[in-house]
Amino acid sequence: MNDKIDQALGTQSAALAMRVKRQQLIASNIANADTPGYKAVDIDFRRAMQSAVAQTKAAANDAPNMSKSAFAGVATQFRVPAQAAADANTVDMDVERARFAENAVRYEAALKFLNGQIKTLLSAIQG
Repeated sequence: MNDKIDQALGTQSAALAMRVKRQQLIASNIANADTPGYKAVDIDFRRAMQSAVAQTKAAANDAPNMSKSAFAGVATQFRVPAQAAADANTVDMDVERARFAENAVRYEAALKFLNGQIKTLLSAIQG
């Protein structure tokens, strides 16, 4: 039974978890905006999702629980700054704020979509 639920919700729950991870990274960038030498980091969300989908498919074929390996293929990347800072800090606050807001909106959308899937499964179970 859990296998079927993992298959139905696996990709969306992985997307939600990666959105949380990305939000944490962006928040860390914002918090270190004044730290000399700090290098802004982010994840390539598209590549991370492709890896998570591949792991979901492999987990469906091999092992029932994919959630513990959702971040196996996710690697942080340093951002290339548009303009170099004198203290070698690569955080651009305007970019970070925009990405933080965009990621928050996408997180909310993914959460609503996942909630809709859960409601659909629940109504199918209840009849």
